[in-house]
Amino acid sequence: MAAVENVLVVGGGIAGAATATLLADAGVSVELVEITPDVTALGSGITLQGNALRVLRQLGVLDECLEHGYAADQLVLRAPDPDATVVARLTEHRTGGPDLPASMGMYRPDLARILMARAEQAGVKIRFSTTVQELEQDDSGVDVRFSDGSTGRYDLVVGADGLRSWTRRLLDVPLETRAVGMGIWRVFAPRPAEVVSSEAIYGGPCYIAGYTPTSGSSLYAFLVEDAQDRTTITDEEKVAVVRGLAGAYGGPWREILASISDPGAINYTWFEEHLLDAPWHRGRVLLIGDAAHTCPPTLAQGAALGLEDASVLAELLTAADAVDDDLLVSFAERRLPRVREVVEASVQLARWQLAHEQGDVPALMGRIAHLTSRPA
Repeated sequence: MAAVENVLVVGGGIAGAATATLLADAGVSVELVEITPDVTALGSGITLQGNALRVLRQLGVLDECLEHGYAADQLVLRAPDPDATVVARLTEHRTGGPDLPASMGMYRPDLARILMARAEQAGVKIRFSTTVQELEQDDSGVDVRFSDGSTGRYDLVVGADGLRSWTRRLLDVPLETRAVGMGIWRVFAPRPAEVVSSEAIYGGPCYIAGYTPTSGSSLYAFLVEDAQDRTTITDEEKVAVVRGLAGAYGGPWREILASISDPGAINYTWFEEHLLDAPWHRGRVLLIGDAAHTCPPTLAQGAALGLEDASVLAELLTAADAVDDDLLVSFAERRLPRVREVVEASVQLARWQLAHEQGDVPALMGRIAHLTSRPA
């Protein structure tokens, strides 16, 4: 018997949907609230490393994700010259195990839709346009008042509501989210036929100019610059800026550049980082995913860390007889060292690039690959 009978998950992103599904599969009554009115996902594309694919397989959605996404085992590095000369073809480590691809690119909205549909199939009660307004708890549970005026009582509340977590604010948990110093343009575009894996160019007007296939016909391209305030930029300016940056690169970028015209296919965010020290809970309310930790996408581990949180939490809750402080402490103690190492490594890569410093990138990436190859 699981340690909980009913659980509220706040946030329908990757970590929230995965947590809800795994607990519902174990017989727990799960309710999930999502503040947006429908299944949504910020950004155009996402890279999922092997350790993320391992959890997608656990969730039973890996095959569907592979049908919609684009798996690869190689990273191509090109020079910032007019021909984008290939300088290296690197075989990526299969951190999910030898039977899984090294990585997979996906259109973010496809992944969000698949995960939420799986949660619904598992019996999760999903409520959109709703979030938590108030939390009151005692030793046996949490009383919740929602934004629509309804109420409920739960054995455990899981705050998986992202970087700016409202659950974290309700708990009055102090956490400083720091800008790393880089901003990233992401563009959803058609895939040139020659692009069959992730590729990256270091140098030129951007720190990194790269792209990752997200399906047989699409990719997301990214351009990393110094972080700037782009909040007031018009749609026309957005397209012009991205085309200007992309125009400095050759090779497949020429074909990608020709397709960049829709401002709706472009988004811009800053690299940010934070890491909550243990414990990650207050009473019977627990924070996971970006609500507890976030890192720049230099190692493409953000989604994987959230999926691992979900897997470990479900494992602990379904193996215990009751929820207590020791159980929730053990969750953070198990996750924190691994998460800290990934977050710090991701930030270190960004800092080397900002300083134009030649750090030992192969050693750092090898260390993280070895770490994430071990099941969480």
